[in-house]
Amino acid sequence: MRAFFKLLLLVLVLAPFAARAVEPSEILPDARLEARARALSTNLRCLVCQNQSIDDSNAPLAKDLRVIVRERLTAGDSDAQVMDYLVSRYGDFILLSPPLKAGTILLWASPFGVLLLGLGWIAWAGRRRRNGSVKAEPLTPVEAAKLSSILDRQ
Repeated sequence: MRAFFKLLLLVLVLAPFAARAVEPSEILPDARLEARARALSTNLRCLVCQNQSIDDSNAPLAKDLRVIVRERLTAGDSDAQVMDYLVSRYGDFILLSPPLKAGTILLWASPFGVLLLGLGWIAWAGRRRRNGSVKAEPLTPVEAAKLSSILDRQ
């Protein structure tokens, strides 16, 4: 058990130093362009993994997207133009934080809707229980005998 905790501590300490998925062949020679590419790619969703940025993902599509970002930056596009280009090709889903607009309102509202449904269900179940709507059936003679024998053994 002690070895497990040591391993867990080691993983937690080294986690911030985990390597990104960007391969050395993708890195741009211009440090400023590379910094811009990294900043953009951390805000873009991997369409394969869906819960990682393309900067973190090892998926082939994420690599292709990282290359597209770098190509567009090298061609002279601004950050906004690169993002607009990718959104026009893949939709708002490619953004890790999609904008709040008519097409994404369901995406943004669904957690609150689920929370409200859950709270409503809890309130309904509590009211039902308080009103006595849930009534326990009396034990059958067989069940009563079985319960009695179990309690007598203890």
